[in-house]
Amino acid sequence: MEVLFGTVKELVALAESQNKPISEIMIEQEVLITRRSREEIIAQMDNNLTVMESAVEQGLQGVKSTSGLTGGDAVLIQNYIKSGKSLSGDLILDAVSKAVATNEVNAAMGMICATPTAGAAGIVPGTLFAVKEKLNPTREQMVNYLFTSGAFGFVVANNASISGAAGGCQAETGSAASMAAAAIVEMAGGTPQQSAEAFSIVMKNMLGLVCDPVAGLVEVPCVKRNAMGAAKALVGADMALAGVVSRIPTDEVIEAMHRIGQTMPSALRETAKGGLAATPTGKRLEAEIFGKDKTVRDTVNS
Repeated sequence: MEVLFGTVKELVALAESQNKPISEIMIEQEVLITRRSREEIIAQMDNNLTVMESAVEQGLQGVKSTSGLTGGDAVLIQNYIKSGKSLSGDLILDAVSKAVATNEVNAAMGMICATPTAGAAGIVPGTLFAVKEKLNPTREQMVNYLFTSGAFGFVVANNASISGAAGGCQAETGSAASMAAAAIVEMAGGTPQQSAEAFSIVMKNMLGLVCDPVAGLVEVPCVKRNAMGAAKALVGADMALAGVVSRIPTDEVIEAMHRIGQTMPSALRETAKGGLAATPTGKRLEAEIFGKDKTVRDTVNS
């Protein structure tokens, strides 16, 4: 496959040498790989943005999953923001609530845009629609935010993994939070290298995160991990914009994540046999939802 870049080092070098934002390099890469027109590619991403916006709006109105494990937390957080009592700040909590809203819609079988997966789908849109209130981006800039996220996701997917089954939740919410941090930096006026630093800072703090869905459903603890991923993305972006750098280069951080995922026990990689899924309460919830018929659970997750 002919590509413009395959590593973050190559991506940043291209952006710097051509004096282009990372989002533009990613658009050019998509044109090269898919052989579609620039207009078609941007239109598809614009449609993805519309799906994300609808999911956030739906989740903020309040939804409940069929299992009853998740739902309504996005509304609770928004109400808390309005109370004026928040400690961590309205912007972070707004991103958290919108990330939760998206994943609650996913758990309720609504339409979301996998970024990079359904289980991690809340972080990129959650942060985007939160920083929108502060940075007032144009529609084009919001679409570019998704291309920047996608550029880093492309590298991770092709050099490591974005699959919880293959690499644990570090590969899903870890990748999503890091992708979002990089995109926030670009939208806030940071450099391509600062986007890479933000990605590294966040990913380093998600390494080793296991994938242990209770009852095998993408609900507990997945929704709340999206919440914390959104918060980390914003903090990581701020650190990079402040001039903080990662002592370990981005591509080496990605490789470390890949190696950790390969050595992670299978019980901690989306099998629902370890971690929180194996706690007494986790097992009780599984029994309440599926009873003794595990084939029902397997059908739901297939």
